[in-house]
Amino acid sequence: MIYLELLLTFMLVGALGFGGGYAVLPLIEEQLVVNHGWLTTQEFIDILTLSEMTPGPIAVNAATFSGNRIAGVFGGIVATIGVVLPSFVIVILIAYLYFKFRQLRLFQGVVEGLRPAVVALIASAGLTIFLNALFQTTDQPLLTLSNINLVNVLLFAIGFTGIRKYQLSPIKVILLCGGLGMMIYSFI
Repeated sequence: MIYLELLLTFMLVGALGFGGGYAVLPLIEEQLVVNHGWLTTQEFIDILTLSEMTPGPIAVNAATFSGNRIAGVFGGIVATIGVVLPSFVIVILIAYLYFKFRQLRLFQGVVEGLRPAVVALIASAGLTIFLNALFQTTDQPLLTLSNINLVNVLLFAIGFTGIRKYQLSPIKVILLCGGLGMMIYSFI
């Protein structure tokens, strides 16, 4: 029964995950953490971290890791199929419609209207990850100065500066911050 639930849950995510990638993360979080309770918020954040570090689309990686965590290897396979199948069918249909109706003003309006919604979805996922990474979760309210994780703030600043100022590749930033985190957290 868990496999059917995983398949249907990830098919829903795949069908409603407009914008793909980071835009689908709030949907996955809502389904796995809030609705089903299959993962904790921390487990979800850990899965996102692994999904970002591994090659391939983040939504597919997150589905694979989540399904594996929830129901083993077969669960990972089922979740991956579930998240990809609706997208595959929808993309085939949209490609046909796009090339047939792309000149219509109505169609162009739909595309323009979706852009800000996709940005909002990406920002929502980013904010969730940002807050969980930089603030320690305790019984106190999340956003207090006493809850700031200074090591993670430092690693964030290094990573952000490396990408924005020095144009380091994401792989170099991941390796740099992962190595620094390993060294720092080994002694704390």
